[in-house]
Amino acid sequence: MDCSSEESEIRRALENVAGVRSLGFQLGARQLRIDADAASFAPALEAIRKAGFDPQPLDGPELAARTGAEAHADGDGHDHDHAPEAGAKRLGLALAFAVGAEALSFFAPEALPWKMAGMALAAVAIWLAGLDVYKKGISALFRGKLNINALMSVAVIGAFFIGEWPEAAMVMALYAIAELIEAKAVDRARNSIKDLLDMAPEKALMLAPGGSWVDTPAAEVPVDAVVRARPGERVALDGVITKGESAVNQAPITGESIPVDKGPGDQVFAGTINETGEIEFRVTAASANTALARIIHAVEQAQGARAPTQRFVDRFAAVYTPAVFALAVATAVLLPWLAGATWLESVYKALVLLVIACPCALVISTPVTVVSGLSAAARRGILIKGGTFLENARLLKAVALDKTGTITEGKPRLVDFKAWGGADEGRAKRLAVALASRSDHPVSKAIATGLALDPPPVEDFKALAGRGVEGSAEGEKLLLGNHRVMHERGLCGPELEAELALHEAQGRTITMLAGSAGVMALFAVADTIKESSKAAIADLAKLGVASVMLTGDNQATAQSIAKQAGIGDARGDLLPEAKLDAIRDMQKRYGAVGMTGDGINDAPALAQADVGFAMGAAGTDTAMEAADVVIMNDDLRRVAETVRLSRRTHSILWQNIAVALGIKSVFLAWAVFGEASMWMAVFADMGASLLVVANGLRLLGGRSASASKGVEA
Repeated sequence: MDCSSEESEIRRALENVAGVRSLGFQLGARQLRIDADAASFAPALEAIRKAGFDPQPLDGPELAARTGAEAHADGDGHDHDHAPEAGAKRLGLALAFAVGAEALSFFAPEALPWKMAGMALAAVAIWLAGLDVYKKGISALFRGKLNINALMSVAVIGAFFIGEWPEAAMVMALYAIAELIEAKAVDRARNSIKDLLDMAPEKALMLAPGGSWVDTPAAEVPVDAVVRARPGERVALDGVITKGESAVNQAPITGESIPVDKGPGDQVFAGTINETGEIEFRVTAASANTALARIIHAVEQAQGARAPTQRFVDRFAAVYTPAVFALAVATAVLLPWLAGATWLESVYKALVLLVIACPCALVISTPVTVVSGLSAAARRGILIKGGTFLENARLLKAVALDKTGTITEGKPRLVDFKAWGGADEGRAKRLAVALASRSDHPVSKAIATGLALDPPPVEDFKALAGRGVEGSAEGEKLLLGNHRVMHERGLCGPELEAELALHEAQGRTITMLAGSAGVMALFAVADTIKESSKAAIADLAKLGVASVMLTGDNQATAQSIAKQAGIGDARGDLLPEAKLDAIRDMQKRYGAVGMTGDGINDAPALAQADVGFAMGAAGTDTAMEAADVVIMNDDLRRVAETVRLSRRTHSILWQNIAVALGIKSVFLAWAVFGEASMWMAVFADMGASLLVVANGLRLLGGRSASASKGVEA
């Protein structure tokens, strides 16, 4: 397994194997990592063998069978042999012998000894550069399978035997060298994000049971251990600061290099840089499950899914190669009859066509671009879960935005309190804290933090999605909820409605505490929009993408926040089901629609949207699971950045396809009607491959942009 075409062949072979979750290819090293159930390993290897490869587990058969998946697969499979195992030295030697054969052909006398010497040099060059091509090609022909190894084998052997042995040697040497460069370039795109993994130190300074600090391998540090990070050091593991303050550079996680001030209670991530002060933190995740490790895993899974353009190219290549092969046969047979060419000339043209039939540039045109786009996004703190979503983001015509935690900071503060209906103020506060402290909703947290009281015990606690919470405390059944739930239960009279209207007009969120006698207290909570939100909405507008706010908060608050952010369409009082209906309505109105949110109540809408964006830092696991794109730093501007990256990726994809097909078309016509030679054809094909690879890798340069084992193949 040496190239993207062989990668596609293996992917197709494993598509229908149950239990295979993702594939990770290392073309230069000829390795494949399969993330799969243990029971799926044997069927996966068998499927690879049927595709013409010979997978060899790297970790030994027992370990491979138990964990599934690290092997080396070498065989007569699809497409090319790039001979990466030969290395640059071997291929350089092959090129030197090929040049020697060409030199003897041009400058040596026509004597037999010189011809024999030239043939010997050519044979050595072909053996050094293309021995595996012949092994795979001949095996493929015996199996009735037409792939590039078969095409190159026939073309080079044919050229050798019709006397074009210097050209046959040069074609094979150039082909192998260019394919090796291609494989390394694809690996560079695929591995660019993995460089981040090296940022996490291998050791951590851990507090030992005896009170001493010990350098410990990060992989051996348990969750809840206390670790110290000194100024200038990289943080080894994820954790929550327990002591000390510092400025931390979080670029590996969020893509932003501006340091963030951190203190006790704040979270730190593996790979980030502790810049100014010494901190101690409690470890919250094992080294294999840090945010950085999850980023790598997410990108690897995304790379395993073929994008729509890639699927189209694969289907096209499956037709293109046999079609050109048929044209080559027709040229060899019919050209002497139709154009008066000699049999030798017609056979030579047919051999040139076989070289042109190689789908290298076409097949490589999409994966290197998609992988580069995914990696560029990840380095900016944008995790895109597959090439499909990377391509589809360019189609968005509108984006729905949740309010709390997405447009606003998601950290509301308690700004006002009022006892109601003659209730005792102290008791009302105490009971409110009892319920609020049990909820993870930002508004409830603001109430609990703002009142700062010791809560009494609560029984029969229950969350009411989109409404509030209820439970029993101090012998009374209580409800802590929003305007909607109080209205539904008939607890809002005219006087209370007037009071609520005053707060809501100021953009405040009102939560009420109700007991057996009715409403007992009002709590006004206010949130502020993020500094980046207004710029994010403006960026989307410049791209022609409309913004719509969808929130469970009241309409007055929604309008107030929307006005500050520059959003013209704000819809409040929406339950999760209503948000889902709103997305469907927007899809009918606009077409492709994105949804951006961070909470459990956003999950249905995120799943329904054409592209779902979850806020990763403040978001819930449910929201991130339902979303197609995760924004690690909660910066709403990343949504517009994703759309721009998608459009740029799409443009480069079709540039690459146009270059590959354009060069193929020119040389196809030249081969039939002109004087194209084999080495010119291979130069054109490999040149096109390198052009599309270089073009795809441009995405890496722009700012916009279960345990696994491996198989060596």
